[in-house]
Amino acid sequence: MPTTDAQIERVRELVAAIPPGRVSTYGDVAAAAGLSTPRTVGWIMRTDAADLPWHRVLRADGSPAPHLVHQQLSRLALEGCPIRGDRVDMAAARHRFPD
Repeated sequence: MPTTDAQIERVRELVAAIPPGRVSTYGDVAAAAGLSTPRTVGWIMRTDAADLPWHRVLRADGSPAPHLVHQQLSRLALEGCPIRGDRVDMAAARHRFPD
């Protein structure tokens, strides 16, 4: 089933709502948007997120996209996001979307 424009806009709204210094996971965004898989969020982020705080969306283990590790962690560090090694401290930084 193709992703609808409404689903794309909902993902964009959710990502835009993640505050500086906080992060979310692809799975958290997918669940909040009512999508069946986090992969859809990844696809949307790859194709339509240049104007969004894309760096605030991570894998569930707190690791950034492999091809963007340095850029993503640098941006998060500038926002005061707690980082341990090459991952974000998800227990301290995870943003929870309202139900």
